[in-house]
Amino acid sequence: MGRRVYFIGSHSTGKTTMSRYVHAKYGLPLLPEVARLVLAERELSMKSLRMDLDVVNSFQKEIFIRQMRSEEGLDDFVSDRCFDNLAYAAQHSTILKEILAIPGLTEYLERMKRPDTFMFFVRPSRETMCEDGVREEMSWEEVLRIDSMVKFMLEMWDIRYFQISAASMQERARLVDSVLSVSPSGPTIRG
Repeated sequence: MGRRVYFIGSHSTGKTTMSRYVHAKYGLPLLPEVARLVLAERELSMKSLRMDLDVVNSFQKEIFIRQMRSEEGLDDFVSDRCFDNLAYAAQHSTILKEILAIPGLTEYLERMKRPDTFMFFVRPSRETMCEDGVREEMSWEEVLRIDSMVKFMLEMWDIRYFQISAASMQERARLVDSVLSVSPSGPTIRG
């Protein structure tokens, strides 16, 4: 049985920072952030992306398919994404229903319920928000909208998660370490 560690939530919550922490401390392979890869491949910015609905639709669908594929056949990894892009698809595209009909979605969601899957729901904090040119627009209201949709999906699909509400990196790391160190299939600490 592997160890799959996910950080899920809205943009600008610190998911990538926490994923890098787990990667460094526990030696789990870090999956690349699919949205950034697709943006770079298509030479898009978030601002230009939102101006063309056809581009948004294909972008959101591609991200979700590639996220599922990036995890196929892997037993051990940490990822700063999961199905959270479905919240962005609901907010910005017109094809959420089509994305939800993608073959393999049910099996993908069932993997999220396995005992070797650790889902950390990173809640927003004004302290963690920062512009980096790739993320969504820095709007507190938009961050909260996406956060609410992610929470809805976690509850709707009955996925076990550990909530990270603290803004402090030290407190976040303590919570993650506490969960991963006491779980039966928890990762082994490096060094």
